[in-house]
Amino acid sequence: MPLVDHLEELRQRVIKSLFAIIFGAFCCLLFVKPLVRLLEAPAGTIRFLQLAPGEFLFVSIKVAGYAGLTAALPYILYQGLAFVLPGLTKHEKKLIAPAVAASAVLFLSGIVFAWWALIPAALRFLVSYGADVVEPIWSIERYLDFVILLMLSTGLSFQIPILQLILGILGIIKWKSMLSSWRWVVITAAIAGAVLTPSTDPITMLLLATAITVLFLAGVGLVALTEQFKEQTHQDDYPS
Repeated sequence: MPLVDHLEELRQRVIKSLFAIIFGAFCCLLFVKPLVRLLEAPAGTIRFLQLAPGEFLFVSIKVAGYAGLTAALPYILYQGLAFVLPGLTKHEKKLIAPAVAASAVLFLSGIVFAWWALIPAALRFLVSYGADVVEPIWSIERYLDFVILLMLSTGLSFQIPILQLILGILGIIKWKSMLSSWRWVVITAAIAGAVLTPSTDPITMLLLATAITVLFLAGVGLVALTEQFKEQTHQDDYPS
């Protein structure tokens, strides 16, 4: 295909992805109150206040937008995959397609992990720290900003194995060189845990840093398996 046709195809797929996000956000807006209650669940008995007129309305739109983006993620990945796959070799297609599917699964796993483990740990620390001084009554907007940011940053950090796998598939880096830099990875994971965590409590930062380190090691294993698969495929194609 000429370059202009490729650009037109890309434009069409981007437009379709945007429509999917808008449609998903609209559907989520219809059920936004159960979604907000689900996000409030880690806070337990904490009371939430609406501090300004229309605050909950704007919060609802924000929650629906992020939820719509998450719901549309598989379709967005499908559009990206459909655009990229025709230009790849047969062996690359066998590796890239599962990697993209795993990317969506890992992103959703990161969101669930943040909701199930990171957010409750952070809230327990923050509430207990000032329990004898102040009563915890929070702004619903500030709370949901905190929750959404932590869930999205955790979901993105769960993409580390996929990034490693793609680099391994393209032959940019080998698994041995990845493993040899584990000390820098631990330091980087600690820094990332501090940066990506909206709160400043050490428990949440430690949990996120540990998760990033474990994901990196899992990515090293995936790259090692990929290299073994490529070598086996090469031997099958060109037997000695």
